[in-house]
Amino acid sequence: MSDSWKPEVEELRRREELARAMGGPDKVARHKGAGRLTVRERIDALLDAGSFHEIGTLAGRATYAEKGSGLTGFSPTNFVMGRGRIQGRPVVVGGDDFTVRGGAADASIWQKQAMSEQMANELRLPVVRLIDGSGGGGSVKSLETTGRTYVPYNPGWDWVVANLATVPVVSLALGSVAGLGAARVVTSHYSAMVKGTSQVFVAGPPVVARLGEQVDKEELGGSHIHARNGTVDDEVGSEEEAFARARRFLSFLPSSVHGLAGRVATEDPPDRREEWLLEAIPRNRRAVYRARRIIEAVFDQGSFFETGRLWGRSAVTGLARLSGWPVAVLAGDPYHYGAGWTADASQKVARHVDLADTFHLPVVHLVDQPGFVIGVAAERASTIRHGARALAAVYQASVPWCSVILRRVFGVAGAAHQNASRLSYRYAWPSGDWGSLPLEGGIEAAYKAQLAASEDPDAVRAEIEERMNLVRSPFRTAESFLVEEIIDPRDTRPLLCEFAELAAALRIPGPTARPLRP
Repeated sequence: MSDSWKPEVEELRRREELARAMGGPDKVARHKGAGRLTVRERIDALLDAGSFHEIGTLAGRATYAEKGSGLTGFSPTNFVMGRGRIQGRPVVVGGDDFTVRGGAADASIWQKQAMSEQMANELRLPVVRLIDGSGGGGSVKSLETTGRTYVPYNPGWDWVVANLATVPVVSLALGSVAGLGAARVVTSHYSAMVKGTSQVFVAGPPVVARLGEQVDKEELGGSHIHARNGTVDDEVGSEEEAFARARRFLSFLPSSVHGLAGRVATEDPPDRREEWLLEAIPRNRRAVYRARRIIEAVFDQGSFFETGRLWGRSAVTGLARLSGWPVAVLAGDPYHYGAGWTADASQKVARHVDLADTFHLPVVHLVDQPGFVIGVAAERASTIRHGARALAAVYQASVPWCSVILRRVFGVAGAAHQNASRLSYRYAWPSGDWGSLPLEGGIEAAYKAQLAASEDPDAVRAEIEERMNLVRSPFRTAESFLVEEIIDPRDTRPLLCEFAELAAALRIPGPTARPLRP
């Protein structure tokens, strides 16, 4: 008898081929006919070519002949996982296979999903989740299979939560995602949905119909809903775009909190000065301007990666580079509520600051903050509570911080432009306008009695405003050293690149006290 193990190796290869067949030709064809890639195609499209090392390929449900040990059938588990590389850096990737029981629990081996999270945590590697289906969530068919029910629990969820404080977590919703899968989507640092293909909900239309609500999947949980309410960070046009966005997001971050994000080469000179910035902010305080054009002008060209563009729209958040160094970006968008923070914008800011602090990214804040949005709708949305949370995130952040005041800084929300107890690494443009209240509206409040007693309130208001305009000059503030430096707007990029160089040496790796929460 030969000592060779060749027969066993041949059996290994046969079983691997069975696993790669996924749910079988018919289900794969149906899946691809819906315009979706298979889980294995997704992994190949995400990772560097040929870099995927799969773990648990042979896990699944096998059937054997009644006599002997011959394999008569094999259905692989509906979760494919392993290690690979993105732009040369090692990552962990795990994806749901919708062709095997639609990703439901009765086809899963939950240990694989849990291991992917644990592997990312203990090896200190980013994890990318390709979510399609319930993601290991429930199916009532499993009750017949097991002959019992159970008290709910989420296997491996402690690793899911721990990873928010340890490694970059990316979740891409690539199909109809419900229950535990939906929870996995939002428990991440960056998430995206594919327009027209992805839906996310706690429970799908058949379950919701029991409430008397007749809706289809897109009406219930399409990206047009969740990219605009903050459930996910991005809406993309295709799976390929989702993978590209994931790769780009990870390029700004270290592999874990125990390291620091690296610098990349850039041909954009740090001393570049944009002449048009002299006219970027209109003299008319009621006129709006394009905040993103200013962002593109002062950061490395083409480096700005915006997150959450479709929700909390009065605040702009994203990642960018300065002289090759990665930084987190905050700005105001006067096209929405005059850049005032709504409840949504406040949540968006708090989340972004927590992300920056978790992964040691210096923050650059291009400030235009007229205050929290006011009115009945704002009060009903609990704007002040969410705003106070954003204020706490800013004051608790430990990363280097630089603010550039472009225009307005008013009230409690204005105080959130940086932590006033820290070194004020801060610049102001000549267009800066600040105080406890804007003059517009503030005069009516402060001089109410005088205006009411006047025979010509408009003339009195104009006279008061003329006097106040002398006081509101930013040069008056600078005279008292209440703003440190007023700068030529064209000098913004050179000064920010200097900040990035100084901040790079101040970054301290390691876990933070307050990591990002879902």
